[in-house]
Amino acid sequence: MDVDALCIRQARLIVQPYMRHNQLSYWFDLIVSASIGYACGAIYLASPAFSVRQIVALLIAGFAFFRVGSFIHEIVHMRSGQLLAFRTAWNFFCGIPMLMPSYFYENHIDHHKSAHYGTQRDGEYLPLGTSPLSYLLLFLAQVPVLPLYIMARFLISPLTFIHPKVRQWTLEHASSFVINFRHRLTIPTNAPRRVWALVELACFFRAAAMIAVVFVGVYDWTRIVQIYALAVLVLGLNYNRNLVAHHYRNRGTPMTHQQQLEDSVNIKGGWLTELFFPLNLRYHALHHLFPALPYHNLGKAHRRLMAELPADSVYHQTVSRTYWSALYELLADAHRAGRALRAARRTTGRFSVAQPHS
Repeated sequence: MDVDALCIRQARLIVQPYMRHNQLSYWFDLIVSASIGYACGAIYLASPAFSVRQIVALLIAGFAFFRVGSFIHEIVHMRSGQLLAFRTAWNFFCGIPMLMPSYFYENHIDHHKSAHYGTQRDGEYLPLGTSPLSYLLLFLAQVPVLPLYIMARFLISPLTFIHPKVRQWTLEHASSFVINFRHRLTIPTNAPRRVWALVELACFFRAAAMIAVVFVGVYDWTRIVQIYALAVLVLGLNYNRNLVAHHYRNRGTPMTHQQQLEDSVNIKGGWLTELFFPLNLRYHALHHLFPALPYHNLGKAHRRLMAELPADSVYHQTVSRTYWSALYELLADAHRAGRALRAARRTTGRFSVAQPHS
């Protein structure tokens, strides 16, 4: 067993006391965050256009909903039956109103499988670090389009039940929150399809109601624009977080658990970092090392690992000093990749656009 493997084995023993979920932390955090989000969201929608009150309310609501939405990441990692009341409440009060039911994130499990991570079967990975900067801009261009796509997806939900084959295709191709649109969801044989259907139909009624209240004149058409702007803000915050979650240097080759760790990033920082990386998502390398570790213990576990693991361990190498240093590293990688492609074009007289995965 090599040194890095021994360090990972030692790390497993260090974090063992932190594996237990604290229900109070989950409920308190969700109730406070959701209350702030809905209250400030209401103020934002009711305020005069472009007023200081509207802008401030938009920003607070955006960050609050970003935190609320991040619980979907915790939920998908919970074992069957674990914190069931919390998961149900989150879907009812947050997932459905925000058009992001938790089952739309089932694909996240593939992101943690060594055989899938960084490959075409990973819906949350693109080779941003080994592609030109233009490819990174295309990644960010998803943000303004996604709210429109999600709205359309739920508005056509009833049509997906016209035939079992149509429903199967929809679940596999258009029922996942991904950044790599080549991903196809594998539906487990024991998947709760009836529950998924009920939740999806609830999302349909929610989406239809947002259109209906404007159509019948309850609200002005600008209400749709306001909701769209809020959605873009929340999604933009999440895409900004995703930018530095990994180095994105893999081009489709299956990676070991250790290589997955080396390709992931932990970010230092204070309260501002927590604002932009809610639920301790800044410890993303630690999360990939131990996916079942609850968010409220990630900081404690990280500090112990930094103190007790050797300074030259693979875990220490995952730490980036700030968000900006992690972003600079990604941009530098992309710049080198673009320069290499331009050099190849000059040499061969041809230019080949980088593909997402091999």
